Amino acid sequence: MSRLFLLEDDPGLVRGLTFAFQRQGHTLEVAETLREALERWRDGAYDLLVLDVSLPDGSGFDFCAHVRRSSSVPILFLTASDEEMDIIQGLELGGDDYLTKPFRTGELAARVAALLRRSQVFSAGATVLRSGGIRVDLLQGQAWKDGQPLDLTAGEYRLLCFFLRHPNVVLSKRRILEDLWDCEGNFVDGNTLTVYIRRLRVKIEDDPGNPRRIVTVRRMGYRWDGNGE
Repeated sequence: MSRLFLLEDDPGLVRGLTFAFQRQGHTLEVAETLREALERWRDGAYDLLVLDVSLPDGSGFDFCAHVRRSSSVPILFLTASDEEMDIIQGLELGGDDYLTKPFRTGELAARVAALLRRSQVFSAGATVLRSGGIRVDLLQGQAWKDGQPLDLTAGEYRLLCFFLRHPNVVLSKRRILEDLWDCEGNFVDGNTLTVYIRRLRVKIEDDPGNPRRIVTVRRMGYRWDGNGE
């Protein structure tokens, strides 16, 4: 059983999602305003957050930024807009997925299940991955660059682990999407992946504009340069 947190101010949608999540066996806590969400966040840990973007006293983006100061819990945004800039903003702040309203409850449930499943898989085991000055302890769910801890979101952490498990191999965008998101492009598209790559480069590359760890292979995909370890 997973503990979910929903930030949503539409009473009808809250009732529908509460029923759907409880039917899946999850427990759910709900906040209708940014202020209420910030107060509830102090009370305990959650396995996944579902955040509406538009709120009466702020936005889900504001709450995401607050959460990312201390937690890499998976975050899914609900947005009434399919504008690319809104989507990119959410991902840049540390979101892991998004869904545009109106949506089918079944699709949201599937995305939540996928995020929870991947979070559990990537936090399991005691294996330590090392390459190019980067070290990841999968038991702790923590990564370091040259001995300094990295502040990664859940999506960035999964992507980094995937690269470290496949050093010096050209990975197509399709393969990365299929292995990390199990969606064949249905949940996360190539543009979204590009945002994740850019964000991760900023955190692990000495010169993000001239990356030496995550190398772009033109017309093919990306390669983790594991040489020089």
